[in-house]
Amino acid sequence: MVFLVDFSPIKPDFGLFFWTLLIFLMVWIPLGRYAFRTIGTALKSREQSIDDALKSAEKARLEISNMKSENEALLAQAREERTKMMNEAKEVRDQMINEAKTQARTESQKIVANAMTEIENQKNAAVEDLKNKAGQMAIDVAGKILRRNLAGAPEQDNFVKDLVKDIKLN
Repeated sequence: MVFLVDFSPIKPDFGLFFWTLLIFLMVWIPLGRYAFRTIGTALKSREQSIDDALKSAEKARLEISNMKSENEALLAQAREERTKMMNEAKEVRDQMINEAKTQARTESQKIVANAMTEIENQKNAAVEDLKNKAGQMAIDVAGKILRRNLAGAPEQDNFVKDLVKDIKLN
């Protein structure tokens, strides 16, 4: 005997519906008790770990942002200090150069003044020496002329007496 069953997916048979529902409930209840709770717990744990990881990542991002701003502030401060130190070094350098120039100028003025004094002293000594030599030469020339002109003793006596009269003693 061949049973012809009229099977239509649009119009299910009551027996098929009953047995499908019974098998479904027999699989669903143990799965619901054991597997779904474990899976739910695992999913909640996974969700919590993902939330914690996201919060940690956000916290790390904020810390990195804060560190970045702190680093930028430190760099700006370091640049400012470097600029300040460079300016101070330039001021010290300029001051040292000015002091050296002033000292060199003072020393050169002293050297020039000493040289001028030395030149003046040597000039005076040379003039004095020249005067002495000219005077000595004049005396020598005058002596020779007088010896020749005053050949006799009475003439020399008269000349000396005239000279003594002209000299006034103080």
